[in-house]
Amino acid sequence: MKYFSLRGILLLNILFLQFEGKSQRYLADLDSSLYIKDTVRPILQRFENLRITGYMQPQFQVAQSDGAPSYAGGNFSQFSSSRFMLRRARIKIDYLLAAKNHMPKALFTFQIDATERGVIVRDMFIRMYETDHNVFAFTAGFFARPFGYEVNLGSSFRETPERGRMSQILMPGERDLGFMGSFDPLKRSNKLYHFKLDLGFFNGQGASGTTDFDSHKDLIGRLTMKPYKLNKWELSGGLSLLQGGWKNATKYVYRTKKLSNGNAVFQVDSADNNLGKSSPRHYYGADAQAKLHHKWGETEWRAEYWFGTQPGTFASTTNPGVLPAAQPTYIRHFKGAFFYLLQNIINSKHQLLLKYDWYDPNIHVTENRIGVTGTNLTAADICFKTLGTGYAYYFNSQTKLILYYEWIKNEDSQLAGYTKDLKDNVFTCRLQFRF
Repeated sequence: MKYFSLRGILLLNILFLQFEGKSQRYLADLDSSLYIKDTVRPILQRFENLRITGYMQPQFQVAQSDGAPSYAGGNFSQFSSSRFMLRRARIKIDYLLAAKNHMPKALFTFQIDATERGVIVRDMFIRMYETDHNVFAFTAGFFARPFGYEVNLGSSFRETPERGRMSQILMPGERDLGFMGSFDPLKRSNKLYHFKLDLGFFNGQGASGTTDFDSHKDLIGRLTMKPYKLNKWELSGGLSLLQGGWKNATKYVYRTKKLSNGNAVFQVDSADNNLGKSSPRHYYGADAQAKLHHKWGETEWRAEYWFGTQPGTFASTTNPGVLPAAQPTYIRHFKGAFFYLLQNIINSKHQLLLKYDWYDPNIHVTENRIGVTGTNLTAADICFKTLGTGYAYYFNSQTKLILYYEWIKNEDSQLAGYTKDLKDNVFTCRLQFRF
């Protein structure tokens, strides 16, 4: 009996303590701590490749008005402007097969998110590694799309409570079903160690749908420059591409067109061959990060810019989980950006947060035309800008407190309900623990 008790205690120490506070930072990357350590006792050798990590984010929020629409964890209830919620509570299991040189050979990952809103799968994939040169890898299953920096920065490491509005609308859930090949040198001795290339095919509907609703696949790729140290500086960046689309459910396809007087409207194309034809979903992105190490800790700047073409409906530009049946397709050209300034003060336990992001879903229209009769322009065409400021206190490597306030500004339009700025600012107080 004592033997089994001791064995259980040792197992818990190995699974939960030896990797203290080192969850995976980037969703599309391999966590190197899975294969650089070998501290498992022989008595537990069969568990040496198993790792369990997770984190929890309980929080309290106050909105500017009852029923405020929000991308800070979802819309508020009709008669509520405050709420307690468990934003995320995740458990992740990784099982790694290592080659003789202790480099990875195969990885299985499974992650769930269990909150008061239900339990959903966040990751479920297999990744196979080429073991001769440790340069190539192949991933299949449900995993993060290789697009953008903010999308792939893990929620337990992201300093602000949520990803930006554009990330949530164009990349809901961050993950998708597909297959991806990666060029990713794992040995620092490789001359191309600081570069990574991911390229894959995905269904397109992501976590918002249970099955692919058409035969078109999204081609998604990202070229990344891993963090490169130059004296006190640390530099990184990337270029991203998405080429995809989804089929029109009707023959009616609307595109923005400028009239002779310079005003833009949606005009319909009702050619019979539009039915079942693919409307373009094309994204292009670039991002850069610079970090300065100093006696207080770090100062970090991040910038990311997206632009492209997005098919949607009359009322929404969000990627659908199911094909919008019997609804015309609206094709919009968008652009948007995210900017971060992160500043440690006094020491690394205290951090000031400043973020500005904007998303313009239809760059061809002006705000004074939205809502005008005959233009077919709706709330889905309104530009939103968000300024967030906050403070984070790191109790230790595993626990932090975030106080964060978002000022959200929408365009003033001619559309009822959007003739002035909405009262949708949100304050968030979040406590996070990860293991």
